[in-house]
Amino acid sequence: MLGDAGRSRVDSRSVPGIMKAPNASARGRLRLLGVALVGSLGLSSCLVLPFLGTEDPAAGNRGSGSGVTPVSTAVSTPPADHPELARFYSQSLAWSSCSGGECATLEVPVDYAHPDGQTIKLALLRVKARSANQRIGSLVVNPGGPGGSGVDYAKYANQIVGAPVRSAFDVVGFDPRGVGRSAPITCLDDAAMDAYLGSDPTPDTPAEEQGFVAAAKAFGQACQAKNPTLLAHVSTVEAARDMDILRATLGEAKLHYLGKSYGTFLGATYADLFPDKVGRFVLDGVLPPDLASADVNKGQAKGFEAATRAYVANCVAKGSCPIGSSVDEGLEWISDFLARLDSQPLAVRNDQRVTKLTEGWASIGLAAAMYAQSMWPALTQAFEAAKGGDGDPLMELANQYADRTSGGTYTGNLLQVINAVNCLDRTDTADIPTILRNAKAFSVDAPTWGTMLAWGSVSCGVWPVPATGRPHQVSAAGSGPIVVVGTTRDPATIYQWSVQLRKELANAVLISYDGDGHTAYTRSNACVDNPINDYYTKGITPKDGLTC
Repeated sequence: MLGDAGRSRVDSRSVPGIMKAPNASARGRLRLLGVALVGSLGLSSCLVLPFLGTEDPAAGNRGSGSGVTPVSTAVSTPPADHPELARFYSQSLAWSSCSGGECATLEVPVDYAHPDGQTIKLALLRVKARSANQRIGSLVVNPGGPGGSGVDYAKYANQIVGAPVRSAFDVVGFDPRGVGRSAPITCLDDAAMDAYLGSDPTPDTPAEEQGFVAAAKAFGQACQAKNPTLLAHVSTVEAARDMDILRATLGEAKLHYLGKSYGTFLGATYADLFPDKVGRFVLDGVLPPDLASADVNKGQAKGFEAATRAYVANCVAKGSCPIGSSVDEGLEWISDFLARLDSQPLAVRNDQRVTKLTEGWASIGLAAAMYAQSMWPALTQAFEAAKGGDGDPLMELANQYADRTSGGTYTGNLLQVINAVNCLDRTDTADIPTILRNAKAFSVDAPTWGTMLAWGSVSCGVWPVPATGRPHQVSAAGSGPIVVVGTTRDPATIYQWSVQLRKELANAVLISYDGDGHTAYTRSNACVDNPINDYYTKGITPKDGLTC
């Protein structure tokens, strides 16, 4: 999956403008998209949308709050059925000044079944409310992935929430277990990751098929060898239990939350586990917990196909589109281009280690541009350059998605930990006949993406740690009202999934945004933003069925 809603599936091995080296703004755009990549070999999971804001995400983030850190009192008690967790719920957070805000760490047990055993510390970042007089509490945010850094996301507090929310809430981000600065799971070194991501995402001979399965298996084994204990304890359920400890240590009786992409899966899981602790909750760009892996892959294939079609239509409408004069012609050009790269990769000259734009790298670059319309002009320029034999612009888009510099350094571990989380949350298959049948079925509606996303199943099909979760409906019965947001042409978390979760939750409303790109809050229009701002700051639940 490519950033599962966490997380879109292009292929974790191959995943899921004419620019020079990546800059902070470019990386921030995709970081703010909420990642969605479910498999290691497929675009499956979800990033949160690219953001077009300031070069310095920390600028202006320090609020004018009172400087008083909330002290945990009665809200720091553990769930009644887990008194053994008391020491975690009653811990005090030691905040100190750091880049972008204030930082602290939260101690949680590695294994909730054995809380007296090993522990890890989760990295936190808080950007304090702008107004001490208006302050309501803490708003915990998650950008997706699985594997997106909440610490990095919170640094963009000025852009990820509306101005009224910034005045009233401390914005708090955390790196979930295994992610970023929180006992990060890594499996391969940078050079090996390059080879993995650049490999063929659409094997078309028996030998290539077996090689694909072998590579996925080797990746999982490397993860297990480097992370023998934690690898079995990075599920979404465990991350949700960590969030409840975070809620308590922030001094909050209820958790106020913004989750995008995979962050909606995490949020829905939390709400179902702790419905009486649900405060003001927004889930934007939904991945429902009851989807099986094949459902996720098929949905993302359709989503990315629709987004690609919308991009080509826009390119053609502007005139002088380098890939064709009609939508069908443009889509055919993209498919043919990716197929040619399988045997005839383009030269890459501005990267210190990758010298060839392969089908794998190009697919990642194409996927990256589908997350927001603002990235479409860069994709058009990249295709124009590719027609002239220059693979650098499309490689730059791929680098942005992979959080990789042109010097060959990965600045995050999203594309390594994503499989670890997804493969614990749901089972999958590496049975080649099944995958070939799925590829054929997916390609009926998604000829560009269907085969690639079908092969994304393999990673979890050969994962060395058995899944502890299973697809299941969540109702969060007894919770406060939950706001669900869906975008009609979202590539990574298709609109139908937001509709589906709205129906399953016992107390929820749906806001629909008719538009392109991944997620809607703070990147679409006032019709979406204002009701959500009022919900957070005034407790006014948006009208169910609002269409923007």
